[in-house]
Amino acid sequence: MEITAVASTRTVLVVDDDVDFLNEVRLMLVSNDVKNVMTLNTSRDLLGKLEQGGVGILLMDWIMPEMSGSDLLPVIVQQYPHIPVIIMTAVNDLRTVVGCIKQGAFEYITKPIDVDRILLAINKAFQFSELSSQNQRLKDYLMGENLGRPEVFADIVTCNQRMLAIFKIIETMGGLTSPVLITGETGVGKELIARAIHQASGLSGEFVPLNVAGLSDLMLDDTLFGHKKGAYTGADTTREGLIAKAQGGTLFLDEIGDMGSASQVKLLRLLQEREYYRLGSDALIKSDARIIAASNCNFNEMLEQGKFRRDLYHRLCGYHIRIPPLRERRDDIPLLINHFLQTAARKIGRKVPLIDEQASGALEGYSYPGNVRELINLVHNALSSNAGTLLTLDDFQGLASEDGTSQRGMRIIRNRDFKMQMNCQEFPRISSVEQMLIEEALRITKGNKTVAADLLGISRPTLNKKIAGMEG
Repeated sequence: MEITAVASTRTVLVVDDDVDFLNEVRLMLVSNDVKNVMTLNTSRDLLGKLEQGGVGILLMDWIMPEMSGSDLLPVIVQQYPHIPVIIMTAVNDLRTVVGCIKQGAFEYITKPIDVDRILLAINKAFQFSELSSQNQRLKDYLMGENLGRPEVFADIVTCNQRMLAIFKIIETMGGLTSPVLITGETGVGKELIARAIHQASGLSGEFVPLNVAGLSDLMLDDTLFGHKKGAYTGADTTREGLIAKAQGGTLFLDEIGDMGSASQVKLLRLLQEREYYRLGSDALIKSDARIIAASNCNFNEMLEQGKFRRDLYHRLCGYHIRIPPLRERRDDIPLLINHFLQTAARKIGRKVPLIDEQASGALEGYSYPGNVRELINLVHNALSSNAGTLLTLDDFQGLASEDGTSQRGMRIIRNRDFKMQMNCQEFPRISSVEQMLIEEALRITKGNKTVAADLLGISRPTLNKKIAGMEG
């Protein structure tokens, strides 16, 4: 068996009290493409050498005068956990081997050194070291505060840390073309995330979206792969299909869980071979389009039930991104409400209205089973039903309380409570009720009489007269 060591610019440090052995190991490594090899024949200088930095892998004798491997290994593992330590010794004892590994040694090699064994150990150590470095760089990046390319995520409104972590993961995917599976409940914004992935990738081609829900296998195949003229009755011209349109770019397949079994087989071939056939044609077409898929399905259940191919699922999961529902990122709700209010008001050319305290509390406490899409609809419908400058709880039709009580149900409860109170005390006069309404309107609007008058459905002068009467 011939094993070639991975060439690396990082240094391999070999420590042994036997100078001849050190030279032998050094020549063995250098002749097998391990270029940067240093040697040290005294163990007392090892920790100082490591402190200077630059050591990628440490090969250390277990039995040495002054300081033995058993003395040094625990210190090295604690202070320099990123350096793999390979122990070398003439003692071929199982207890010693187990002791070394328990103390944190990466590998254990007996003397005389077998060239294949040491090269294999160094290869594994280099791979381990590189993976550790990558993980640390990724951790440092994810723990950092700033995005490298914030413009990529300009269309996604959020301040939530989980969402920002997703953004950073997307940035680390820049330049890659591996398939991506995006999962999350309906309305969380899966297509927005897919578009951000496309922009971060730097691909020059188009972003081509397709919702596969409700499409039969034939319709989906025709839409994706296209057809040759005469492929079926009515195919009067050749059609390229969306895969061709996404050449050099991204094909986004939404609701991938609804894809039929026949289409799943063809998509799997596209992912595996990067090639496909148009309907009615035997000409093989190559594709470099990146595939991003999305679904709100529970794939574990679908795989168990045989409704989705396991091999296709694993092919799609080059990266897997789960978008949290809105109820798991409540800090985004006020931000989103304000954003959608401004957007909707700007579209219809009116001022952005205020939202009273009761409505704000209900909006921020709602569970949003339809997620961001439901919030958008609630805001748009409220603006459509109220042309004033203040939105109240009644304007957000369909909004439920945290326990699922509808708006109509909440009004019934309030009316029931009011009737119960009336049975227990003197019925209030109209003037008293009017005064309470005015005071409540002024409280909600923080003393703004114009907005309060609009809320009460009266003019500003009428409100001033009523306030003057109250004070008199």
